[in-house]
Amino acid sequence: MSASPFRLMAGFFTVGMWTMASRVFGFLRDILIAAFLGTGPVAEAFFVAFTLPNMFRRLFAEGAFNTAFVPLYAKRLEGEGTSAARAFSDEALSALVTVLIVFTLLCLLAMPALVWMLASGFADDQRFDIAVLLGRIVFPYVLLISLAALISGVLNAHGRFAAAAAAPVLLNIVLIAGLLLAESGVLRGQFVLGEAIAGVPGAHHGTILSWAVLVAGAVQLALVWRAAAQIGVAPRLRRPRLTPGLKRLAIIALPAALAAGVMQINLVVGRQVASYFDGAVAWLWLADRVYQLPLGVIGVAIGVVLLPELARRVRADDTAGGAHAVNRAAEFALAFTLPATVALLTIPALIVAVLFERGAFGPEDTAATALALAVYALGLPAYVLQKIVQPVYFAREDTRTPLRFALVAMAVNAGVALGLAPVIGFLAAALGSTVAAWVNLGLLWRGARAYGAVLAPDAALRRRAPRMLLAALLMGAGLLALSNAFSPENEIGQAVLLVCLVLGGGLGYAGLSLVFGAVDPNDLRAALSRRRSRS
Repeated sequence: MSASPFRLMAGFFTVGMWTMASRVFGFLRDILIAAFLGTGPVAEAFFVAFTLPNMFRRLFAEGAFNTAFVPLYAKRLEGEGTSAARAFSDEALSALVTVLIVFTLLCLLAMPALVWMLASGFADDQRFDIAVLLGRIVFPYVLLISLAALISGVLNAHGRFAAAAAAPVLLNIVLIAGLLLAESGVLRGQFVLGEAIAGVPGAHHGTILSWAVLVAGAVQLALVWRAAAQIGVAPRLRRPRLTPGLKRLAIIALPAALAAGVMQINLVVGRQVASYFDGAVAWLWLADRVYQLPLGVIGVAIGVVLLPELARRVRADDTAGGAHAVNRAAEFALAFTLPATVALLTIPALIVAVLFERGAFGPEDTAATALALAVYALGLPAYVLQKIVQPVYFAREDTRTPLRFALVAMAVNAGVALGLAPVIGFLAAALGSTVAAWVNLGLLWRGARAYGAVLAPDAALRRRAPRMLLAALLMGAGLLALSNAFSPENEIGQAVLLVCLVLGGGLGYAGLSLVFGAVDPNDLRAALSRRRSRS
């Protein structure tokens, strides 16, 4: 039986819309950080400190653990029922809690070494000590968010995507609230550890922002736990035991953990390069946040929905259904990624200026961030398409092959970033990441030929993809012409122009897609009809 296009698209849109909300609130958070902290020492120190728990979160949660856990849980759910699947999730939760508590305590003690490994360029100035202090505040977030990610994997395997997708929205809402409270003066004092940086501009905001990260982690965990409890699948904490199920999980997760570690080394390389250029850590962080909007909305949505779907197809030996799911996911991804990429390449300076240029964030910061954004945008299609190809391996419990490819990509990233840094400065970090993304995608795609027709583009995808690209390029030409024709100097005029370009570009791309046949109206009508019949 082939995968239901409506069910896949409904899942994509559910996760995508919540992720969009998270990114919007994330923009508000970063706008406030840029306005209150600029690109000064506290801002750069916070970005490095916050990177640490997020880096290990991807290793323990979304990266390795859930990559192995979700297919195993989904197969138990399909083959043995809810009771067996829940027992497995209990075992996984207990093991994860034990490992993470020990790991968190060790990292708190070793925080100076971790900061040096991530940003050795900070070593000779005050940014280093600030990053260590803030890092010790935020690092326990890795424990909270990793547990939330495990429970999110359980919910996703049951086809419940909303709560897990909504959790990141709460993170950004809590951080925004913390920044506003810091600015208003309602929260006074520097809290624990904060007194050590009390004389540094922005110290008050940075300290409260760091404590808000911990509060947000607790709120996120509570949300997904409650959602899982409502459908009777919330994992329970038990005495950790090394069961056969956990052994199998560890065998699959280890290569994925190494692969995730390799990807985090890419991040470390970029941060290291940036740490030797004043302001570059903040420029790259903010540029990354902008291009993460389409990547998060499209790529994350596809990865979350596609992995359990493919795991079910593999168990049922439904090759045709798996191929259909992959092709529709690729079609969905390209339809949104191509215009987003073109827009980020044509009007990056306007986007950055409207989002961040105010308060402590000046025109020079805008120019540098816009350059980084354009370089990152070149890799956006590769990052999104990886989210489609990787589940093909993970659904078959193959985590070793992606590890080999990630090692090659890591070498490429390091070579480009470190080799070109003396020539093009901090932009080498962004370029290395982009080149490595395309290399990794090429290797993943070629390697997946071993799985036969699953990754072979079908007739519909071969017909529509070039037409999507043509529509996106024409849209980009229009955006470029209009942005050059109208160049308002004031903040309000720039914001109005950006809104008009986004709305006009979106409508223009949609119209061109329909005219060129990149989108089939019959598919949309069928999906709407299916939805009405189910409601």
